[in-house]
Amino acid sequence: MLALSGPEGGFDASEIELAQRAGFAPLSLGARVLRAETAPLALLAALAVD
Repeated sequence: MLALSGPEGGFDASEIELAQRAGFAPLSLGARVLRAETAPLALLAALAVD
């Protein structure tokens, strides 16, 4: 698995398009905005629970 985590403000449209062309699929961790430093940890924790 390969994950791409971005800035708190999100990716712009061109970055999203580039990531999707590279094979990344969009995924949301919820409505709250997480800090760039903690979002990858939240993703790993969510994957460990499933």
